[in-house]
Amino acid sequence: MGPLTPDHHFAAKSSPPFIWPDFLTGQPGQPVRVLLIDDDPHMRLVIAQELLSDMRIDLVAQASSMKEGRRLIDLHEFDVMLVDLNLGDGTGFDLIKHMKTVRPMAEAVVISAMEDAQHALHAFELGATGYLVKNSWFGNFSQAVLQVVNGGASITPNLARRLLSKFNHAQDGSHDIPHTGSDEDKDKDKGKGKLSEREKEVLKMVASGYTSLEIGSRLAISGHTVNTHIKNIYRKLDVRTRAQAVSFAAHRGFF
Repeated sequence: MGPLTPDHHFAAKSSPPFIWPDFLTGQPGQPVRVLLIDDDPHMRLVIAQELLSDMRIDLVAQASSMKEGRRLIDLHEFDVMLVDLNLGDGTGFDLIKHMKTVRPMAEAVVISAMEDAQHALHAFELGATGYLVKNSWFGNFSQAVLQVVNGGASITPNLARRLLSKFNHAQDGSHDIPHTGSDEDKDKDKGKGKLSEREKEVLKMVASGYTSLEIGSRLAISGHTVNTHIKNIYRKLDVRTRAQAVSFAAHRGFF
């Protein structure tokens, strides 16, 4: 099945969006631009209907294969890519890597039937900022898109719990998460800065999908202070995205 463009609307954007602060990305006049890549036509239809009904979202194009997905990534300007991991002619991992090369500022959110922590961690290592398990995602896809484009992460709750369990086991020292990298990588890790208790707390909340504003509210600190903590985490772990920080900490037992 070939790509479906915005001309193939499944739902009219007639209803007003949810209340959305004007300082956040994704206003009706400047919607978030989205690519949707999934080889399951039913799932693609369900997701497309949700996106097309939200004035804060502009569904730029759709694809059902890795080959067509690569073409769309090269062809279109976009902000968020929703991508399945299992495509008939390749994997979503390949598309995330290609996207980060061609559109490094764009966000990637995985939509997968596999609720597997290792798949999620690998996606985060490649630069994804969300991982939604099909038939287990309690939110809506517009919500996930808007979360990641505004600096948050979006993870299916059950999977987030499993990732946090890995962190807690590492913190207790009861289950070390193996380092699968080279000896050179291990040597580099020795030079990483140690996270403070507050930084660990912030990183755990990032892993659970909270935005900076939500973290600030829960910790009774300002969003600016949260972002400062996140910048310090980036510097100490030598990473560039929230997802990479979470993945690094999980693999190296920083919690």
